[in-house]
Amino acid sequence: MEGFALAAAVPVAVLYSHPAWTVADRVKLLIDILQGLGLSQAAGIRPFLPALVAGAAARANFLIDLEGTDFAFMERPWWFGALAVAAILALFFRRVIERSAVLNAALAGLCLGMGALLFSALLSDDGYAWWPGIPAGIAGAWLSGTAARDIMGRAGARLDDHARGHLPVFAEGVAILLAALSIVAPPVALVSAGFFAWRILLARRRETGKHAGLRILR
Repeated sequence: MEGFALAAAVPVAVLYSHPAWTVADRVKLLIDILQGLGLSQAAGIRPFLPALVAGAAARANFLIDLEGTDFAFMERPWWFGALAVAAILALFFRRVIERSAVLNAALAGLCLGMGALLFSALLSDDGYAWWPGIPAGIAGAWLSGTAARDIMGRAGARLDDHARGHLPVFAEGVAILLAALSIVAPPVALVSAGFFAWRILLARRRETGKHAGLRILR
């Protein structure tokens, strides 16, 4: 009994081990990140319809399932309706938005916010912490949005008024396509990110050369 009492009095260290990450876990996280990156880039071009594509895929449990997460509302019909109405209004009032610096800034802010929302939702899909999706989604949306504005601006300068009016519709189509491809083929996000980064660098080099030319003329 004395030996038993001594043994009971000695503290015993208990080690807890967390399940080791398997290759499948790492691949799953990588897919979620790439899908989130692609969707955030799509939202950076146009904010509403990429979110509708992601929500429709989630509602059908097609490669995305947000049920049981904080982002389950993105599978709800009311959310789809709100996105569709917002997309239609943005297209209908596109000329008003283009001429207003305030409305342009508001639309750009919506793009960043939607990018953060989509990236966060994709991380939560498989139970990962969603908050890293906020800065990552903002970065993805900023990258594509900055490049898209340069591309659209240069294209618009070469087109007549009638053709220029169709550019927002073209942008919606590109955003939908990128969103869909990002879901079914996540590595596409890396290709698009590289393209957008290249376009931004190209635009900045062009601006640098223009300023250098103006300095020489002076």
